[in-house]
Amino acid sequence: MATHDPVEARERSLGELVKELAGQTSTLVRQEIQLAQAEVTEKGKLAGKGAGMLAGAGVAALLGLGALTALLIIALDGAVALWLAALIVTVLWLAVAGALAMTGKKALQSATPPVPQTVETVKEDIQWAKTQTGSAKR
Repeated sequence: MATHDPVEARERSLGELVKELAGQTSTLVRQEIQLAQAEVTEKGKLAGKGAGMLAGAGVAALLGLGALTALLIIALDGAVALWLAALIVTVLWLAVAGALAMTGKKALQSATPPVPQTVETVKEDIQWAKTQTGSAKR
């Protein structure tokens, strides 16, 4: 359907030319969308592999912490009773968890937007818009 002969293009009606242009534009847009979908799919596969590797690293780190816990208990067992060594290491890990939890909570609270202030601002914006449209009708 596409023609590149200038003489033939001059003999065609404007409607035919516009129709051909619309068809070619539609084809181009479809091809660009297909290309974008292929690129996003490829990036998604790479991101999935990366997420899997990070999850594997998390599991390995957790296993490492388990081994560290056992090492600490064994090391303390020479100085105190085994049950006391396990208790000391448990309290140590709970203290670390508590400190991380408190720090994380503070970070989340400081990152949370002040919702009441935002709601009030939106209400003010709506009221302002109403007064503007009301004065424009006069």
